[in-house]
Amino acid sequence: MTEQGSVVRAAAAAYPVDFLEGWAAYEAKLSRWVGEAAAQGAQLLVFPEYSPLELISLLPRDLHHDVLGMRPALQAFLPEFLALHARLARQHGVGIVAGSYPVAQGEGFVNRAYVFGPGGTQAHQDKLLMTRFEAEEWAIAPGEGVRVFDLPLPGWTLRFGIAICYDSEFPTLARQLAEAGAELLVVPSFTGSRAGYTRVRVGSMARALENQCYALHAPLIANAPWTYAVEDAHGAAGIYAPADNGLPADGVVAQRGWNEAGWLVADLDLALTRHVRADGHVLNWRDRQIGQSRPGPAEVVPLAAEVPA
Repeated sequence: MTEQGSVVRAAAAAYPVDFLEGWAAYEAKLSRWVGEAAAQGAQLLVFPEYSPLELISLLPRDLHHDVLGMRPALQAFLPEFLALHARLARQHGVGIVAGSYPVAQGEGFVNRAYVFGPGGTQAHQDKLLMTRFEAEEWAIAPGEGVRVFDLPLPGWTLRFGIAICYDSEFPTLARQLAEAGAELLVVPSFTGSRAGYTRVRVGSMARALENQCYALHAPLIANAPWTYAVEDAHGAAGIYAPADNGLPADGVVAQRGWNEAGWLVADLDLALTRHVRADGHVLNWRDRQIGQSRPGPAEVVPLAAEVPA
């Protein structure tokens, strides 16, 4: 079944937030993480939503719980953050989806995931749908547009898209990515409870089912009472697929334990999902337009309390 040039080794980080003593500590930590995944042969590395917010520990203490004041202060680290990721991508010849960062944009801030190619090239995807915390307390604004990214691999090119946390809970964004050729959806997340994690996990699995593609979920892990921004974060790294021919019956390709920090590395054979799209037990991808157009508006049917005489 495996086609030549159809397998990518992908890595999802269940990344723990640390209190850092300085920039050098962050650089050493990130270098170690990227090096560990690369040593396992990973070609695409995905870090969680807001994982760079451990850099708040480098700010003055009066900003650690000031969710509005920390946003402009964090911009001072952004150039070095970008340069570090570009250097590590080049050094190891890998693609990296960096942990998303609150980035100054216009008169506000967006939640931006930067993407780096193995040559150090840089692009990004912004979060489009904001949680209540982001919108009501943090004043993080939605970005614009969706992108797919072409990652060069030996003999072929992987096309993937990004749905940041809450974005994964809505089918339209992932559908736009799949329509543009994405065969892998990566979902970086920051969820403060098991309920939040479950919503993102279920959303990721649903998007994999609907689009008959893989979905990779990289969660943030945090016990950081020193900052209100990422005080608690929970989850389990996971990789999901449509439950069909040649793929796991429960839709779970691989998964780490609950709140277990580390890399989840797995080989994803796109020949399997391509086959399922063409000749699966069901054909969700083929039937996507019918599934949208055939139901039409819902009719309200009153059920009488008593059967008329």
